[in-house]
Amino acid sequence: MCGIVGAVARRDIVPVLVEGLKRLEYRGYDSAGVAVIRENGSLGMSRTVGKVAGLQDKLAKNPLQGMIGVAHTRWATHGGVTEANAHPHLSGGRVAVIHNGIIENFQPIKDEMLEQGYTFDSETDTEVAAHLIHYYLERGLDLVAAVGKAVERFEGAYALLVIDAEDPDRIVVSRVASPLVIGLGEGENFVASGVPALLPVTQRFIYLEQGDLAEIRCDGVSIVDTDGNAVTREVHETEWDSGSAEKAPYDHFMLKEIHDQPSALADTLYGRVANQRVISESLGPKAEELLDQVENIHFVACGTSYNAGCVGKYWIEALAGIPTQVEIASEYRYRHVVVPPKTLFVTLSQSGETADTLEALRMAKELGYIGTLTICNSAHSSMVRESDLVMMTQAGPEIGVASTKAFTTQLLSILIVTLMLAKHRGMSEEKEKEFVANLTHAAAASAEALKMSDQLKELAKDFADKQHTLFLGRGPMWPIAMEGALKLKEISYIHAEAYAAGELKHGPLALIDDEMPVVVVAPNNELLEKLKSNMQVVRARGGQLYVFADVATGIKSEAGMKVIAMPHADRMIAPIVYTVPLQLLAYHVAVLRGTDVDQPRNLAKSVTVE
Repeated sequence: MCGIVGAVARRDIVPVLVEGLKRLEYRGYDSAGVAVIRENGSLGMSRTVGKVAGLQDKLAKNPLQGMIGVAHTRWATHGGVTEANAHPHLSGGRVAVIHNGIIENFQPIKDEMLEQGYTFDSETDTEVAAHLIHYYLERGLDLVAAVGKAVERFEGAYALLVIDAEDPDRIVVSRVASPLVIGLGEGENFVASGVPALLPVTQRFIYLEQGDLAEIRCDGVSIVDTDGNAVTREVHETEWDSGSAEKAPYDHFMLKEIHDQPSALADTLYGRVANQRVISESLGPKAEELLDQVENIHFVACGTSYNAGCVGKYWIEALAGIPTQVEIASEYRYRHVVVPPKTLFVTLSQSGETADTLEALRMAKELGYIGTLTICNSAHSSMVRESDLVMMTQAGPEIGVASTKAFTTQLLSILIVTLMLAKHRGMSEEKEKEFVANLTHAAAASAEALKMSDQLKELAKDFADKQHTLFLGRGPMWPIAMEGALKLKEISYIHAEAYAAGELKHGPLALIDDEMPVVVVAPNNELLEKLKSNMQVVRARGGQLYVFADVATGIKSEAGMKVIAMPHADRMIAPIVYTVPLQLLAYHVAVLRGTDVDQPRNLAKSVTVE
């Protein structure tokens, strides 16, 4: 959600700021802006509703230059999508502020500022921060102290970047929940809400911790923690390069990331499997001790990651015999939770900063779980740092808002953890070797599924003019149907729902007609005959079936039913393999409908606020 970039250098940094914003467009936003301190000591600002390209056009007509500045892409929370509500926000001609997140108690502070004679040009909570910091500066505090005093007043989850035209050599930043990363250059330094923004200028990063307040100058960075103590945070070098966040030769990031999946799956296996065995120690030094104790599993996640957890429940209970719960993080946080004895708490997140999931993790630490595990794609994220055990998905940068390779690598990671748990509960070496052989086939099987793209491009024509679609599956393929429906609705804006196929007669059957495509995922497993019966119920009511079926099922196309032949995949890895064509179908439908595939309306990649 939103994008933050800041830079302090001995050169004009406007091009750096704008390029950083472009590299954060995947997060989702509705307006963009930049503010700099000009050479003459005045603040210059440019803002626009819409895309960063619009901001670039505006800057081409009315250039800004400066050696220190901040830039922002906004995802509206307080106030509508207008230029006045776009960031940055200014106060007193000297302070510029950009902000991710929400200041929950902004209203009483706004009332106080109004009493002090400040006027408000926007409907945002952010402008409150600009005026309050200006208020403290005017009373003699320096910029660090003014920001620190303001932050003490704020309630919520946010990140702030502040510059002061009367103190033009530094940016002061504060991180409270919303992620911030400092990029270290040579004689120049940077800050952003995500690593991809800064890859063209550095590969050395400091990840700020919860509550950190930092001062960023050309010649260095200083950080104090939430208690006001000076601290040193570790410098990390990323293996990502600037090309990692580029889509060429594909038309969209989403298509590139769908095609990245075979290599991402192979990378996820690396270091976790060797000599036909799973390596439990790859989860961390506490892994052996914790896995030996586990008698219950509790998955907590949001969105696509929640769907991955639902697949994991089937795998863990079937292969490891461990009772497993799966919950949506935003629900988990606000109910009375009963923790069964010896329960391992597992979070799933692409970014590792998903607000509800991160807060659920922090809540879980007080509830009596034996330990925590995160399955995540961001190595230095809050969830990774705050969990006892870690499984990195190795998907690499995922730019498209609709998750693709992050989801399939989550599935593979859960399957690896499942085998680790089964091994600790007495799984034989022969079974372990058999299961590991299936794991190692997942990358090749997904590559085979990618060959279906042209066929699915043609099939997409059947969906492009529809308003509704129903997805059906059984067993672990039900959550895959859920994921297929989610992808279609996210990027094509077609209303799509998923049901366990056996639930048809309990309501969804009322929706079936010749204008409602029904997508069925049908691997060759023990539930196939039951699924065939559910399909006949749809056909009898005039529904049009689109069946993704293993070639070994013998299901053939006929009137009212189109069969999309799937390459054979063992039932263990079938959820991973069947995901790929559902992603491709959603992609091709969205292209036909002319939607913004990589940045669908109203959505954000990293949901870092409630």
